[in-house]
Order: sequence, then structure tokens, then C-alpha cells
Amino acid sequence: MSVSRRALLTTAAGTAVAATSIAPPAQAAQKVPGHAAATLDATADYAVAKLRAVAPGVSGFPVGTKFEKWTYSQNGDWVGGFWPGTLWMAWLHSGEERFRTLALASAEKLAPRQDDTGTHDLGFLFYPSWVTAWRLTGDDKWRTGAIRAASSLIRRYNPKGRFIRAWGALNDPANAGRVIMDTMMNLDLLAFASSQTGDGTYLDIAVEHARTTQRNFPRPDGSTPHVYDFDPTSGAPLGPGTVQGYSPASCWSRGQAWGIYGFTTIYRRTGRREFLTTARKLADFALGALSPDHVPVWDYLAPQAPHDIKDASAGAVMACGLLDLSRATGEPRYREEALKLLTALSETCLTRKSTRADAVVARCTRNRPSEDGVEISLPYADYYLLEGILRVLRPDDIDRAIDLSTV
Repeated sequence: MSVSRRALLTTAAGTAVAATSIAPPAQAAQKVPGHAAATLDATADYAVAKLRAVAPGVSGFPVGTKFEKWTYSQNGDWVGGFWPGTLWMAWLHSGEERFRTLALASAEKLAPRQDDTGTHDLGFLFYPSWVTAWRLTGDDKWRTGAIRAASSLIRRYNPKGRFIRAWGALNDPANAGRVIMDTMMNLDLLAFASSQTGDGTYLDIAVEHARTTQRNFPRPDGSTPHVYDFDPTSGAPLGPGTVQGYSPASCWSRGQAWGIYGFTTIYRRTGRREFLTTARKLADFALGALSPDHVPVWDYLAPQAPHDIKDASAGAVMACGLLDLSRATGEPRYREEALKLLTALSETCLTRKSTRADAVVARCTRNRPSEDGVEISLPYADYYLLEGILRVLRPDDIDRAIDLSTV
């Protein structure tokens, strides 16, 4: 069971304060049905116990499992922020100093990526790691590094098409006009940079990218493709595509989850209600496509759906987005569905029955079309499951870590 303790934290404005940071879980749990609260608290305890055993031996940034053991990237690939982020979640739940120490050491290893202009995933890399580190410690080096990463990210902006290019080096013509739904989750780093520097350029680019995504990705029924291509010279839209979904006409479930969470976040940072409308449209489609077990299939519109390979990571991301969306709209149904997702993942997708598993969450699928990582564990599933649970049990603490405020 997690415990209360005093710790150095930051306010939403970033001021370091010493506060009693963790409310007893029994107090927070009153806001949810008893069974769900007990289930989620037990899952968080299980995750902490797993991390307590595994984290000291982690030799890089986990990218996925092979035979239930983590495989690693030394530079973080696109997932490097999730390991320190998961350690921060464990620290918030348990109060154990070891997790804080390991989170800071892991985040430090991402320092060379601040100047990486070859990826759109700098938000994934630096928000759960460096922005959270700054908010929870007050050490300005983390804030400065995150802003520097945001400066690298905006170099990928195409002003003609008004989008942030997804993949490839800046001087590489391949994929120069390719936009993917995942980028919606990287925009909050830009919002952070504008709020901290007073330079609106970062947020302006985030807004323009979100508008471009909003115009081109959602179909009338609220489903989305993974990819949309543009002419990189003129900026003209060319049409939908996919890499990780079944087809350009299908709906990759994790991409849909990125969209729900990402559009809700950009609404919170801007107050622009059109983004909230889009988030609701995407959420309503995904909820309608869920099977009764509340664990998403890897693609909602693949031919074998809903009787197909699962992706628990999509469920964890979606749960966080729905909790956010419920707060933003005031609609309890989104929160109720998020609790069903988190409970289902806790009851059917954990690694409890394995004595060798390194991860917390099983039944994840990385890239089904490439037969890459089918029904394995993925670091972002662990991270977002814990984030979702803390959003329910400890909303004040998760707010201190990732900023749940709305303008």
C-alpha cells in the first residue's frame, strides 16, 4: 500500500514547494466505485513491486520485450521518456526514494537528444522525463533542456502545409510530407515551451499542426487513419495512408487513442473548443468499436475485428485520454468508460502469472503489419496504465507531475 510523505514538488506555475504530496489512497478512492478503487490500487502496488525488482537491472531504455524480458535502446529511440516517466509514477504512488533517484539518472541519459532534429517524438522523449523532473524537483536544468528539445522539434515544421513532419532527417526527401496521428501527443512539449518562455511561436506551431490534423484525419464516423500525406513543397494534401494500421481505410487503435488524448490536451492548452469537439468525435467512435472485454483490438476496422490480436497499450492511452476528456467536458460517461478500461487491463492484461516477466502489462502489439512485437509488453503501456490509475486515485499528484490545468 502506498504511503504519505513530504517531498519537494512544484506548483502548476513551476514554483518549487515542500508539501504533503500524497493523499492516502483511501481518501482518493472514495471518488470511484469500491471494486474499481481496490483493483486499481492493487495494480499500482503490483507495478511498484515489479519495478522494485526489475529497475536496478535495467541497462538502457526498454523498447519492448522478447520472451518476456526487456530489450533496450541506449539512446532512447522514440520511447526513452517512458521509462523515467514510469519510475516517477512509481515514486508518486509509493514514496520510495529509489524510484526518484532512478528516474533522474535515466532522464539524464536523454540529454544528447535535446538537439535531435531527426524525430517528431521529442515530446514523448522529454515530457514524461524532463518536464516531469522539473515539476517534481524544481531543478531548472530539466526545464531548460525541455525547452531546448522543443526548439529542435519546431524545426520540423512545414509552413506551407502547416504540419510537423513525422519521420526522416530534415534534409531527407523521403517521408518529407508524412504526418501521423502520434504527433498530436508531442504538441504539449511546445505548449510547455511557450508557457515557460513567453514565446508564442511554439504554441502557434502546435495549434497549426493540430488544425491540419483535424481537417484531414477524422472521417465522418470519427475513425482516423494512421497517416496522412502531403506534398512537401506545396503543402497540398495527398491522401491517407498507414504504417501500423491494417490499411489507409482502417483505424489503428493506438493511433485513435493518441488522437483522443492529444486533441484533449491541445484543447486544455488553448481553450479552442473545436479541438475538444474533435476529441469527443474520436472518443465516441473508439468506444463504439470496443468489444465487451474492454481491451482494444490492434485495429478497429481490420477484417477480423473485433476478434483479433489485442493491444493493451491502446487501452491504457485511451483511458488517460478519456479521463482528461471527462474533466474537460463534464461528461461522466467518459470517466466511467475509462474506469472500465483500466479495470479490464488490470484484471486481464497484467503479467501476474509469469515469474520471468520484466514488464507490468502484457498483450500489447507494436506493429502488426510488420509482424513486429505482436502480443508483447511495451514501455508506454506500463507508463500510461500507471498514469491512468494515478489520475483516478491521486489526481492532485498527477497534476503536479504532468499539469492537468486548462486555460
